[in-house]
Amino acid sequence: MTYRPTRLEVNGRSVELPGLPDDERLLDTLRWRLGMKGTKEGCRTGACGACTVLVGGESTLSCLTLTKELDGRAVTTIEVGPEDAVVSRVRSAFSAAGALQCGYCTPGFVMSLAGRLRERGAAASREELLEALGGNLCRCTGYASILRALDQLHRGAP
Repeated sequence: MTYRPTRLEVNGRSVELPGLPDDERLLDTLRWRLGMKGTKEGCRTGACGACTVLVGGESTLSCLTLTKELDGRAVTTIEVGPEDAVVSRVRSAFSAAGALQCGYCTPGFVMSLAGRLRERGAAASREELLEALGGNLCRCTGYASILRALDQLHRGAP
């Protein structure tokens, strides 16, 4: 196995990871090396969306992404602060709509919507926002509150 140093920008902060194995997934780097437990491990196969983060502003499944492939790239997680207006807006919509339930899947939903809003901005249609959530699963809601949050975002609130 090869080990190499890798540099990332995580939530606006430069991170240097010396001696990173070539086969380490971004999910594991975030959770176990950087202590960022907001990115959840659900299936490890890319089927549930709980591990969604933004890489260069685009929604990315961290369980299917090798950290070494991201050398020099920007990664945004659910832990990003209020300086990220898009993620903050989505979090606020989820809170206002009561779309939190147990909260395990919430970071993936939030980051998937944030990625689509970064990509399309105010031009994002309701259908595009729904499509962005296509890979996210929730086991404890009927999705009604998540759809209320999505509708708030589509209408420009909050």
